[in-house]
Amino acid sequence: MNDFSALLTPAGQALLDALRDHDPAQELALATRLRREHPAELVSAALAQARLRQRAVAKFGPEDAARMYFTANGVEQATRTSVATYRAESFRALGVSSVADLCCGIGGDAIALARAGISVLAVDRDPETCAVARANAAALGLDDLIEVREADVTEVDTTPYDAVFVDPARRSDKRGRIFDPEAYSPPLSWAVATARKAPRAALKIAPGIPHEAIPAEADAEWISDGGDVKEAVLWFGTEPGRMRATLLPGPRELVGRGLPDPEVRPVGRYLYEPDGAAIRAHLVAEVAEQVGGGLIDETIAYVTGDERHPTPYATAYEITDQLPFNVKKLKALLREREVGVLTVKKRGSAVEPEELRRKAMPKPFGKRAVTVFLTRVGGAPTMLVGRPATSSGA
Repeated sequence: MNDFSALLTPAGQALLDALRDHDPAQELALATRLRREHPAELVSAALAQARLRQRAVAKFGPEDAARMYFTANGVEQATRTSVATYRAESFRALGVSSVADLCCGIGGDAIALARAGISVLAVDRDPETCAVARANAAALGLDDLIEVREADVTEVDTTPYDAVFVDPARRSDKRGRIFDPEAYSPPLSWAVATARKAPRAALKIAPGIPHEAIPAEADAEWISDGGDVKEAVLWFGTEPGRMRATLLPGPRELVGRGLPDPEVRPVGRYLYEPDGAAIRAHLVAEVAEQVGGGLIDETIAYVTGDERHPTPYATAYEITDQLPFNVKKLKALLREREVGVLTVKKRGSAVEPEELRRKAMPKPFGKRAVTVFLTRVGGAPTMLVGRPATSSGA
């Protein structure tokens, strides 16, 4: 019996229940005590699973994470529940009732699809991963909607299904994160070819994919959750050529209209930092139109304007000072303003935020908080000093 299957036995389940709220700081003493009553291998496996469950809370929430099973790679690569739920609802809105989930991993997307009432064939070639996905479906009471199959996804017949979802592996044990779409496993070209054969399809890809690698018939969507860009998805069978940014929670959707690049203009009272999904989708022009602003530099995705126009697609800051890059001048300004909390953001600068923070404010000068943007204005290295804009614009 392998370590994972041992966790599914009554003894393994009892151990996991006992470790549900364990304190990692007390793990050594706890392990010593548990090994007096249980085999050492089982205790080690249960402790490892308990640690993974605690890590998984951020993606799956405490209730699901406490019942599910994970692998180290599975926790790292699984889609967070908020994003998977949004995608499952998108499939359901398209009239999809069955999905072939290829490269299913531990089953995060399959679970969301099943909860949306969609039947799922979940496929992965790794035996342990399949065992974990199968256990998750059972633990959450979804095994009547989820069939887990251990197989090479390139050999699976997807024709019986309304839609295909492919989540290729984008990490390698040897090379880490993979940036070349053709180095995905399976390659993006295979996933696209598979998608073209299906009535509907969605391909999960890295958000940094070059736009020239996106097929013309794809509907490209970049998704951010709580302001963090999580992934990009290529949809097939929807609206060819569409570019959009989706913000969660919400969802809120910004759709590209092919606007020309905004004009470059002097820095105004407000600086707008577009959501990362809008930037990745090349929709900065759409954001600029919403706020009536222009760019501070033709190569920098910061928008500026003289008036405050609230938008969910950008965070507004009121700019109080514009300085050429000079650490001594910034340090003097921070001391004069009695700054105690310094947030540093950068775009188009080689200077690391922590380095500037250390040099400009080695100790707090007071209680006020400011944000410094390291960037370029009209091609020149510049520091913009400001604070988050309030609803009144003050």
